[in-house]
Amino acid sequence: MRRDTPPGLLLIDAEPAQAGLVSALAQRAGWRVLRAADVAEAVERSDRSSIRLDAALIDLWSPDEASVRSVARLRKSLPELPIIVVTAQDSVDLAVRAVRAGAHDVLVKPIARHRLLAALDHVVAADGPAGELRPLVEKWSEALDFAEIVGSAPPFRRALDVAMRAAATPATILIEGESGVGKELLAQAIHRASARQAGPLITVNCAAIPANLIESELFGHERGAFTGAFERRPGLFANADGGTIFLDEIGDLPGDAQAKLLRVLQSGEIRPIGAAHPRQVSVRVIAATNRRLSDDVARGRFREDLFYRLAVVPLTLPPLRDRIGDVAPLAAHLLDRIARQLGLPSLAVDASAVALLEAHDWPGNVRQLHNVLFRAAIFRDGGTLTASDFPQLRAAHAGPQPAANDDAPVPAPAGSAPPAGSVALFGADGHVRPIDEIEADLIRMAIGHYRGRMTEVARRLRIGRSTLYRKLGELGIEQAG
Repeated sequence: MRRDTPPGLLLIDAEPAQAGLVSALAQRAGWRVLRAADVAEAVERSDRSSIRLDAALIDLWSPDEASVRSVARLRKSLPELPIIVVTAQDSVDLAVRAVRAGAHDVLVKPIARHRLLAALDHVVAADGPAGELRPLVEKWSEALDFAEIVGSAPPFRRALDVAMRAAATPATILIEGESGVGKELLAQAIHRASARQAGPLITVNCAAIPANLIESELFGHERGAFTGAFERRPGLFANADGGTIFLDEIGDLPGDAQAKLLRVLQSGEIRPIGAAHPRQVSVRVIAATNRRLSDDVARGRFREDLFYRLAVVPLTLPPLRDRIGDVAPLAAHLLDRIARQLGLPSLAVDASAVALLEAHDWPGNVRQLHNVLFRAAIFRDGGTLTASDFPQLRAAHAGPQPAANDDAPVPAPAGSAPPAGSVALFGADGHVRPIDEIEADLIRMAIGHYRGRMTEVARRLRIGRSTLYRKLGELGIEQAG
């Protein structure tokens, strides 16, 4: 965070021990903390304090309405302050009620240090997308099989095809792509399609583990191996034996740990800290990074020999802005999952919403799209979402909005998705639209309706898959996606 003054946190927790722990974590990360036992005290202290508050963290001690009302009272008293709720209740219903009452994010205990700090950083980031539910969405995300992954853009399909072929082999895989493009989702699909699917899938965020603990976390330690090692720990590689380990943000792995990981890949053996002998493990490694690892190798930040060991099968997932044609079918697919997660009636998006979604450049990629749809769904009990259900996006694209009626639908540009279940035959000028535009809309609608399952799209349109992909290019859908 680049700021002139340290950010301020309003911490509301009636439990002194827990409040002290959270306060210490936040202060070590550079936050100034104002503590209170309840909302009334918090509002009173905030009025008298010289600390400029940037976020509030409130503990919901019970799932009843009294707790949720406390969030609403805080929102009413401090309407501009982002609110993060902490709760021990792993309940979608409670999370939804808290968000509707005014919460920005919901964290479920126990909360890892890096997750808490990431949530705090997210709500005050100057360039962070507003109105999103990153920790909440990630908590209830679902693993998918290859057949359930949506996307028709050629670069995305090529990466998916390579991943499907590689899944059947024991090869190590390196997935590159911006944050939010779906690297972990792809790793899950690879594991589920592999011969190791019955084994565990262990996910490790290499950037979230302190450098002095990474070796112990990955490879384990014996009791008494170092100060504070009060019991034996097997390590994450041992936990993944017989399955797959997904090393996310591999580029942040410290140099010493890189050398030890290379030896594991070469020998299949791990040696816990303090152990007299190594032990054999059978683990398939999938690594991921949000930057070009070859550039880190060139700069001397990453071992070249380890890079080639990891990149036996290299994959690159394109950002969502390079496959905008996938936004409509992705939105339909994600809303279907969200409705099931929240127990809502079916959800859809109309043409005005699709136009708005397609106009956004999605710096947070598919994860951000999921977050935006999740928040919109929380405030809509089923039905069709319109542009007015996405106020943050409308504010970001305020230029094209009609001045006379702020709630009027955003007009759909030529070639955007038509209203659900139909294709527009006439343009805004009253004339019949060109046949290629109508055909492009029909294909887009079919891709959205069948959730990106291209075999089903081709079958329903009564054309071959090769013909369908040729038309995607001819009609400009390839360039759009």
